[in-house]
Amino acid sequence: MISSNDFRSGVTIELDGSVWRVIEFLHVKPGKGSAFVRTKLKNAQTGNVVEKTFRAGESVRQANLEKRTMQHTYKDSGQYVFMDMETFEEVQLSLQQMGTTVSYVKEEMEVDILFWDGKVLEVQLPTSVILEITETDPGVKGDTATGGTKPAIVETGAQIMVPLFISIGERIKVDTRDGSYLGRET
Repeated sequence: MISSNDFRSGVTIELDGSVWRVIEFLHVKPGKGSAFVRTKLKNAQTGNVVEKTFRAGESVRQANLEKRTMQHTYKDSGQYVFMDMETFEEVQLSLQQMGTTVSYVKEEMEVDILFWDGKVLEVQLPTSVILEITETDPGVKGDTATGGTKPAIVETGAQIMVPLFISIGERIKVDTRDGSYLGRET
């Protein structure tokens, strides 16, 4: 159990049979009446966001999440297969379970997978990954780092905006949070 006074961003709680992550919280002490905590919660399974108010000091069940580092081994008919490197146990995830992370996952990549009651909640990628450019317009002599951008397709199939001087076959660093170009990998 956790008190509503202990809410912080990122804390996970169980509410109505689901896992919710606290996104925002505000402790309010009105001049009249008792204190309360106004929160914005995100459902870890569906992604829905709701606002909920708790009485100050109200106890809520804290979600016990298990984080396991797993390696993406292969993709089989729309299922992404991950293997626990300690127990060699395999987990298959659908495209829906992968969500937006599917754009940056490649074979042999290690990711953190969050479990709750034996069910997969989410796949957490590193903040940046190295990917190879497979399609883009050719660079032209004179294109510089301060110029514009162009679309490029990386080995996972994601489209990323890159500087004009980037060409096919180059390896680039990509931010997995927003899909932005961070630089060349040498």
